[in-house]
Amino acid sequence: QVQLVESGGGLVQPGGSLRLSCTASSIIFSIYDAWHRQAPGKQRELVALISGSSSDTTYAESVKGRFTISRDSAKNTVYLQMNSLNPDDTAVYYCHTRSVVGVDYWGQGTQVTVSS
Repeated sequence: QVQLVESGGGLVQPGGSLRLSCTASSIIFSIYDAWHRQAPGKQRELVALISGSSSDTTYAESVKGRFTISRDSAKNTVYLQMNSLNPDDTAVYYCHTRSVVGVDYWGQGTQVTVSS
């Protein structure tokens, strides 16, 4: 069974940066890859999405201009570069892949905490 493994979360000060990685245990032909996040007491929300061809990206309004999603197909890895972090970005971040046959894969989540 394919697994998605996230890494790169942690504690960072406001204004700082982190890069999250999501590596698949085997090749997935995806329609899209995405990062979501869920803060305590809030619903999970889509943060960023990249199409399977890497030609299109979509971002939540709250992260536009600060976050960048990218893919390294040779490494089966999707990244989320997060800059200018603020406390509102504190959440558990999940990677998500939808395969071309409609199967959804989720990572286990990685905690990002922005605090001074």
